[in-house]
Amino acid sequence: MFLIRCCLFALALGSSGLLLADPSAWDAVREGRAMVILRHAYAPGIGDPDNFSLNDCATQRNLNAQGREESRRWGDYLRKQGLGSATVYTSRWCRAVDTAEGFKLGQVQLLPELDSFFQDRANAQEQMQSLRRFIAALPAGEPVIMVSHQVNITALTGEFPGSGEALLLALPLSDRPTLLARVPAPEY
Repeated sequence: MFLIRCCLFALALGSSGLLLADPSAWDAVREGRAMVILRHAYAPGIGDPDNFSLNDCATQRNLNAQGREESRRWGDYLRKQGLGSATVYTSRWCRAVDTAEGFKLGQVQLLPELDSFFQDRANAQEQMQSLRRFIAALPAGEPVIMVSHQVNITALTGEFPGSGEALLLALPLSDRPTLLARVPAPEY
């Protein structure tokens, strides 16, 4: 039994270096019974400069070449999972928008509920409640991908995703969301 599990794990790593989720988890995403929430692709550093502006990407921490490539690879991977058409929501931070746009899955919609509260946690609980309400009101049966930040994803799920890592969450969300899979960032 141990040998079988080791072989299955090795096969799951696949040629792309991604830990492939159980196919039924991707079925659930395609059918709108689960969603993907992804931490933005690699952007060196932590947080943002003290006087950053949400309307000026030059003042923010941004994706580097590795992050842009991760984003492109995520788009390829999502299409291979049958998500060539999905509703994509993102934080308004440039690194999140650039990640979502790098997927090349169509129109990206800005969603303030996905904005980082790393530097100001005063309204974090209210923001997470608003995000939960938004997710609960999503149309049934449509694939959804959200791009956000570590602090937001941790607050929502209790999980600590790495840069560019995705979590597949069962819908509807419970108080402690059901994690169907973790998929690491594509290798650079």
